[in-house]
Amino acid sequence: MPLLEPRDDTLRPVARPETPAPDRVPEDRAGGTPEPLRGELTALLGAGKVLTGISDLVRYASDASPYRFVPRVVVIAEDIDDVSAVLSYAHGKHREVVFRAAGTSLNGQAQGEDILVDVRRHWTGVEVLDGGARARIAPGTTVARANAALARHGRVLGPDPASAIACTVGGVVANNASGMTAGTTRNAYRTLASLTFVLPGGTIVDTADPQADDLLAHAEPALCAGLLELREEIASDPALVARIRAKYTIKNTNGYRLDAFLDGETPVEILRGLMVGSEGTLGFISETVFDTLPLDRRVTAGLFFFPSLPEAAAAVPLFTRAGASAVELMDGNTLRASVSVAGVPADWAELPGPTTALLVEFRSPDESRQEACEEAARAVLEGLSLVSPVASATNVLTRDPAAIAGHWKARKAFVTAVGGARPSGSTLITEDFAVPPERLAEACEALLELQTRHGFDAAVAGHAAHGNLHFLLAFDASHPADVRRYEAFMDDFCRLTVERFDGSLKAEHATGRNIAPFLELEWGPRATELMWRIKRVVDPDGVLAPRIMLDRDPRAHLRGLKTIPRVEPVADPCIECGFCEPTCPSQDLTTTPRQRIVLRREMMRQPEGSPVENGLLEAYGHDAVDTCAGDSTCRLACPVGIDTGAMMRDFRHARHSPREERAAALAARHFRSVEAAARLAVSAADRIDDKWVIGATRAARRAVRPDLVPEWLPGMPGAAPADLPPTARVGAAAVYYPACVNRIFAGPGDLSLAEAVVAVSARAGKPVWIPDDVVGTCCATIWHSKGYDSGNRVMANRIVEAAWGWTAGGALPLVVDASSCTLGITHEVVPYLTPENRALHAELTVVDSLVWAARDLLPHLTVRRTVGSAVLHPTCSMRHLGDEEQLRAVAEACADEVVVPADAGCCAFAGDRGMLHKELTEAATRKEAEFVRSRPFDAHLSANRMCEVGMDHATGRGYYSVLLELERATRPAADGI
Repeated sequence: MPLLEPRDDTLRPVARPETPAPDRVPEDRAGGTPEPLRGELTALLGAGKVLTGISDLVRYASDASPYRFVPRVVVIAEDIDDVSAVLSYAHGKHREVVFRAAGTSLNGQAQGEDILVDVRRHWTGVEVLDGGARARIAPGTTVARANAALARHGRVLGPDPASAIACTVGGVVANNASGMTAGTTRNAYRTLASLTFVLPGGTIVDTADPQADDLLAHAEPALCAGLLELREEIASDPALVARIRAKYTIKNTNGYRLDAFLDGETPVEILRGLMVGSEGTLGFISETVFDTLPLDRRVTAGLFFFPSLPEAAAAVPLFTRAGASAVELMDGNTLRASVSVAGVPADWAELPGPTTALLVEFRSPDESRQEACEEAARAVLEGLSLVSPVASATNVLTRDPAAIAGHWKARKAFVTAVGGARPSGSTLITEDFAVPPERLAEACEALLELQTRHGFDAAVAGHAAHGNLHFLLAFDASHPADVRRYEAFMDDFCRLTVERFDGSLKAEHATGRNIAPFLELEWGPRATELMWRIKRVVDPDGVLAPRIMLDRDPRAHLRGLKTIPRVEPVADPCIECGFCEPTCPSQDLTTTPRQRIVLRREMMRQPEGSPVENGLLEAYGHDAVDTCAGDSTCRLACPVGIDTGAMMRDFRHARHSPREERAAALAARHFRSVEAAARLAVSAADRIDDKWVIGATRAARRAVRPDLVPEWLPGMPGAAPADLPPTARVGAAAVYYPACVNRIFAGPGDLSLAEAVVAVSARAGKPVWIPDDVVGTCCATIWHSKGYDSGNRVMANRIVEAAWGWTAGGALPLVVDASSCTLGITHEVVPYLTPENRALHAELTVVDSLVWAARDLLPHLTVRRTVGSAVLHPTCSMRHLGDEEQLRAVAEACADEVVVPADAGCCAFAGDRGMLHKELTEAATRKEAEFVRSRPFDAHLSANRMCEVGMDHATGRGYYSVLLELERATRPAADGI
């Protein structure tokens, strides 16, 4: 047993509700997956593909919807063989299967009560075809990732959901999600060239295969006959045909695509249409091929403010006729809630209640078309009565990319921003409907009246150009009276939409659990019964996704509503949308930020000391706390800035014993000795065979604690020179602070990073000075990342006091040569400073060495030689600082070709986290490393030594600072090369 076991019991919630939540996981589920299900699936697929612990089941029980269903088991499918095996097993054992990708669906489509199959992790990839005209995309690929690959060819996918950074292409097809500009002509149904899918019986169909119909007829004759019978029946009923065509003149994702029987002639053609929007109830989509669309890069946009929602809605058709590619509506509640989003004007919080804005965008292929669009837009604006209730409401057209991006950031954050502003403890419902666009203003007035009548103050936004609105309601699912209020509202809302407007109850979010009971209200008995027959023809045993689209229970939308117990304040606003997950380094290893919060909420639902809570706590220390890289990129991805990494650091602090805290503070006070000892140890290790050092550190990890003692990795760098290069204070343009990691670990060549920075700065006429007493100081990130508050406080105050003295009270900039240290000194030390030192900190100008090089040095340097190609690894600290473009700028001065891998992300080395949990770095960098190894590069560049070490370990390539390359590129020939 290790000497210092982590105190996981300190993670047990202290403040919890007086009574356990009604939807808590029952005690009999504490053991996880029961037998024989556990053993049979493990034997069938292998233990690594079957998740059975209670922590695994609970973290997969929630998605972005207001529902929660705990699966019996979770399968991580790696390929079609795994999917077929699970389907075959389910048929034989009379079990049910639900497929889950990103879990961003808003109606519970990604939740199952039996076998849940994760089809995100191993199902990614984009193959650009025909110069970008088409793209073959794996279903677990995010829309943003697919569009990044297509953008290089001037192309883009038709569907453009607001959740593009997180939602997957497979989910977009399965729900026929569309977005801001797709409407009814650019959605998946219209732009999908072909797809490959697995039917419930295990048959694999590739709709692009010329022999597909023959193969299907041989494998599934009854299915083919049933589909053709349905087609003939529909075609022979002119009134039904007319009704089907009419229903799809506006956006509609409620129920199966009955027009598939009108647009397709053969069973495969019919199935190709039916699979779009089928929500996983008819098969698993294993591959898609899209016809792409031109990416018009010339953009003009404006955010225009109106005194009321109906007045804004009335202006929508004017902009549409003027050629706008997108007209997005945001009501007053949405605008005010968006203030929580970084970059949104703070004065929006003061907007009058009924104020509504339209975000109007025009996209053009060339300058002449852009000017014509702008002229048309100005003509519309002249006839409108716009308002400017706050200073930022300027009502102007702009081409400025930053301003346009800011407008879209606010719009795309609708669900998360409004959800984050909801009352703590309340459940969020997202509704999505469409009416004929010409009746949008009337629908807005009716919706406002309905909300008032039921006591809701909902937020409204949507794709106004297409008559498609979204609104959010918050209520307490733990209070029966509040649930009844929601039930009454839904009954009236659905009847209003259908009976008054002949609208769609789901325009783009798909039927899901909350609209399934109202399917017949919209479609009528005849069409609804046809949908039930489709399900029986394709899935006669009812294996796939029962009750997600079709449910005869009139109160099915009230089953499984999840309570939202209060958790730590930093995480309490979370609506479990999943936007954070694609950026999380541990997403394919243990848990994601959303799952860390989901697990915490389940602990709060439980009575103290329950078997379920104990089981969750047993796993939480490793799966949530220890394997969090702490990089806080989740905060950047979250529209309301939830920093789950900060919560994990707080938990690390809570697990420390007083003795550990004292030891960490002692190390901070005597860091000069610690630094010298560390350099000596690295130097000694460099002279010993790696296998002996690795063995020694592994033994120490077993004896002390794996999360305290790093494991030495093969190929670790040697020790940095003991002495820093000589510099002069007189005439210095900046104070240069070599980070402690660069004072301990050497670079890859003969020239140290400090020597390179000094040389290249002097070469540019901007000499730097290294203070004599930098040794023994640190940016405090070592303590900050591990949650050692006392040590963090000691070093944070020391570095600020020292920097203030070095820079003559802020007269000179402080240049820092590691991006994580720049972030630490600039931002992370602040909460730990004394009031006096906060005042000193405010006078400092801290500059990352990348910014120093790109902004202050490059204009004064002569590049004398370049390498052919360079691949970059932007660090997560650069993302926080906004320095990624400076990395590229410096690299482009040094290399003829500069490449940033599309899958580049946090390497998760995080100081020494990658040595404490090397599997974390391996998982975090897997996709990026595959690309880096796929072709040769002349240089592998970054700007943080430990990230470079992590990438060395992940790729087998030698990464080094871009500043070393800049020094080499600009070195005079007389100095040698």
